[in-house]
Amino acid sequence: MPVRTLVELLHIAAGLMATALIVAVATWSYPLGRETIRLVGWATAVAVVAMGVGPLRRAWTADRGRQR
Repeated sequence: MPVRTLVELLHIAAGLMATALIVAVATWSYPLGRETIRLVGWATAVAVVAMGVGPLRRAWTADRGRQR
């Protein structure tokens, strides 16, 4: 797999893992707001992926141009 694309995928994965960790700690620490915290966590995960799409496409294009 091309290096730039792999780095961008790792950034997205790290963002999703950080989101999951924060949501897990928040739901543990405030059980009354568990459903709301999870909803916000899912929205944040979608935002992390959405923000990663542009850089991922640019990295993929750069890696494809480098191979040719």
